[in-house]
Amino acid sequence: MRGTATMTAPLFTASDLAVNVLSAQSLLAAFGVLGVGVVMFAETGLLIGFFLPGDSLLFTAGLLCTGSGQDGVKLSLPALLAAAAVGALAGAQTGYLIGRKAGGALLARTSSPRLRSGAHRAEELLERYGHAKAIVLARFVPVVRTVLNPMAGALGVPARTFTVWQVAGGLVWSLGLTLAGYALGSSIPDVDRYLLPIVAVIVLVSLAPLAAELYRSRRRGAAGKEARG
Repeated sequence: MRGTATMTAPLFTASDLAVNVLSAQSLLAAFGVLGVGVVMFAETGLLIGFFLPGDSLLFTAGLLCTGSGQDGVKLSLPALLAAAAVGALAGAQTGYLIGRKAGGALLARTSSPRLRSGAHRAEELLERYGHAKAIVLARFVPVVRTVLNPMAGALGVPARTFTVWQVAGGLVWSLGLTLAGYALGSSIPDVDRYLLPIVAVIVLVSLAPLAAELYRSRRRGAAGKEARG
């Protein structure tokens, strides 16, 4: 008798296992709501997460709650909001505790130019705007929202002050972007076709609070110089 060769199909193909951590759509297709919580925690709490796509992930996840994704991915809005908020708040608090225990050693030893630049900008925010405003504004600036939390711990920002304002800023940032994506996906048919330019606009809009504050600060500085002159 001639033996019959049987082939067993693999449980996962290479394309199934490949996840682009820089792509919000890839992360959501692979991990869903759980992935949002993990990314929020890593981006805001661990220095290694500074490159993760926080803004675009939140917005895209909100959009996918409407079932607008081309891949048929649909997320639960209540579960998504909970995961985004918990990840963002727990991550920031963890970053603060790391900074408080390790001091500035972690940031001092980093070889990443982006992290060093982000640390410098975070320190400037804390010095220029004070603890409360800087902690809230940092949420809307990529990389800075990663490094400000350990920087706040290293510089001795009071734990109560940090917790109150990181919770306020974290909720506005995480829930606001998520609900913005959901609102847009609910009102515009096939909005996912225009996802890339929309995400670019969202990232720019998320920087608006910092830009507005910088503008007001410069105007106050200019007015002060005129008064002294």
